[in-house]
Amino acid sequence: MALIKKSVALVRSSKLTPVRSLLTRLYSSTADVPKFETLGVTVPIKNVFHVELNRPKQLNTFNKAMWKELGACFSSLNDNPECRVIVLSGQGKHFTAGIDFNSLLEETSKAEDFDDIARKARILNTLIGYCQDGITSLEHCVKPVLAVVHNACVGAGVDLITAADMRYCTEEAWFQVKEVDLGLAADVGTLQRLPKVIGNSSTVREWCYTGRKVLAKEASELGLVTKVFTDKDNALKEVLAIAQSIALKSPVAVQVTKQSLVYSQSRPTRDGLEHIKLINQAMLQSEDLKKAAMATATKTETQFDNL
Repeated sequence: MALIKKSVALVRSSKLTPVRSLLTRLYSSTADVPKFETLGVTVPIKNVFHVELNRPKQLNTFNKAMWKELGACFSSLNDNPECRVIVLSGQGKHFTAGIDFNSLLEETSKAEDFDDIARKARILNTLIGYCQDGITSLEHCVKPVLAVVHNACVGAGVDLITAADMRYCTEEAWFQVKEVDLGLAADVGTLQRLPKVIGNSSTVREWCYTGRKVLAKEASELGLVTKVFTDKDNALKEVLAIAQSIALKSPVAVQVTKQSLVYSQSRPTRDGLEHIKLINQAMLQSEDLKKAAMATATKTETQFDNL
């Protein structure tokens, strides 16, 4: 008890600059920022990385390079200790118009080199898995991903945002599970994740069977997005502030929370409880717990080390 009182006194007498005052400053990153052809990555705020779909002239449609770079990007940020939160948006007129149909036809045409159905199927199996991995990389990344949608979010865009942790959009945003109009079933995540995101199987089936547009208001009412903003600039400003608030918290607590949520979403409650018990038997020994407890007791703020 004496040690705790002494520590409290030291915190109260500290002349270190409060964390809150640092938030008003423009952050100049020295972090290792990955470079990509189809994605733009910046660090607008300390520990907050901004990933942008960067094919604006092609309406941010998904080609082979983008599928690959999504996996590489989120894998890199998963391992980057400077990164604690990721904001995902799109450059140009739309968030994304979905899959690049020419790229898709080019890839699927490779199966035509074979006469045997089994060999054709193997080519397409590999292609689908390749695309699935790009989307699932958002879930595998232990850093929270906050998606910001403006204007169109079509096809693969819906797959993408349903793999994110939180979704926000602008008033003019609209969503469309477009695959049925292209003669195929969505196969990289929408059919698996969208029912869990909005919790309404009937509505999901209507969207997927009809391919109709879903406007921002309906998307908000059904829980696809957390909040609707007037425009993209305002949306990014507000979502970056939310990301910043997350980045200030213990990265141990935040990342383990995401791991538990992702693990538990497709498993029985008992399995989820066992999973978090096994993780926290180690993580409860972290210095972050002591720091957070001290900050709460003293009504002060603290800074956590990178993880």
